[in-house]
Amino acid sequence: MDEQWFGPAEMAKRLGVSAKALRVYEREGLVIPLRTQAGWRAYGPEQALRLHQVLTLKCLGLPLKQIAALLAGRLASLDAVLELQQSVLQRRRDEADRALALLSAAREKLARDGVLSPEDLTQLTRETVMTDQPKYDDEWRKAFEALAGKYYTPEQMEAVRREKKAAYAKAGYDQQSFMQEWEALFEELRAVKALGDVTSPRACEMVRRWNALTSPMQRDPDLARTTRAIWADAVADPEVARQLPVQPDDLAFVQRIADGMRERGELPPRA
Repeated sequence: MDEQWFGPAEMAKRLGVSAKALRVYEREGLVIPLRTQAGWRAYGPEQALRLHQVLTLKCLGLPLKQIAALLAGRLASLDAVLELQQSVLQRRRDEADRALALLSAAREKLARDGVLSPEDLTQLTRETVMTDQPKYDDEWRKAFEALAGKYYTPEQMEAVRREKKAAYAKAGYDQQSFMQEWEALFEELRAVKALGDVTSPRACEMVRRWNALTSPMQRDPDLARTTRAIWADAVADPEVARQLPVQPDDLAFVQRIADGMRERGELPPRA
């Protein structure tokens, strides 16, 4: 089958983006079009494949700098990007199904009783309106901030927030993309745990992703130790643990994988 090649305007039209967007992706090193003898840009199958990966990750809310890093590493293959996209879309479908069920129940209750309680409205708002916020953001952030009061004064907490924000911005994350990456990682943890093999390549890759997300905090030994202490307090408190996206046995499973990797020399010793 003959390969099809398109100029920037035609490729942009096919993808539903602007030609200017293609130039931005080129400038960021995300896609490199070929050049004709006359110097015109040309996009073929390889470039179309890369643009699909870029646009998929951009649709998930990731910034271009982070997309570049992901495509240079664990998401270099199309299948890895499709797997991530499938995972996120599945989560969104589950959330939509849950929201539709709540709306149906709310309408039935409204028709029957003529009123919805404040609790009903609160749940509806969280599940059907506040969909742009990551699923776990409010719950576990508030729980952690309460526990962090044992270790930090309010002024120190504010300083820690600024440090974390700066560190993650330097790594290419904003708050939303950072939480989305954690949610995708939690889903991968559940899948790996269901398989049960702590030595599999998939399990080891999951731990590497985990470490990459925590690495900005690990650069400060005091912050890293305090964060681990807060996590320990969180999983030991039944009320707080109930709100966490991962449970103590999940963390123990991650630790088993990491310990095995350290024994095999695949991870550096723990600081």
